[in-house]
Amino acid sequence: MYVPQKGEKSMKLPNGITGFYDSKSEEPPRVDWKPFKQLCYDLALRYSGRVIDFNVAQYPTTFYFARLEIRDDSFYILLNQYYPYLAFASELNFENIEFIDRPDIQGQLSSFYQIIEERKLKEPFNQDVINQSKLNSAELEQIAYWKPATIGQVIFHYWD
Repeated sequence: MYVPQKGEKSMKLPNGITGFYDSKSEEPPRVDWKPFKQLCYDLALRYSGRVIDFNVAQYPTTFYFARLEIRDDSFYILLNQYYPYLAFASELNFENIEFIDRPDIQGQLSSFYQIIEERKLKEPFNQDVINQSKLNSAELEQIAYWKPATIGQVIFHYWD
């Protein structure tokens, strides 16, 4: 598991990153899925690959995702539906998202989205992260219920 180096700060999570909000906090913004879908198809074409699947975020997920196959390697690209945070995964299901890095293609997407590296996604989600973040009370209630262990489990989840 990733441990922040001395002096390195934990990731600050913005209000609404989980998709939950209350009457006292603003509704989180939404990221348009259409440009993301086009980028995934462009990426597949550029690397002589293919898009196997594309999913628009539907309850209870908080992210859009595409499954690509490039050079006989299948992987997922995830995009949070509220903030332009993008990640890669080798496995994606309700019980587990196995985050990975894809340095071979990250540069193709970094001018459009903030790519969160595997080490950051696997960073422990703890009180320090909560203290540095701008999570609202509805999010904190959900976090108390679901008990995410990592930052990745807060940004990309299937909570209902």
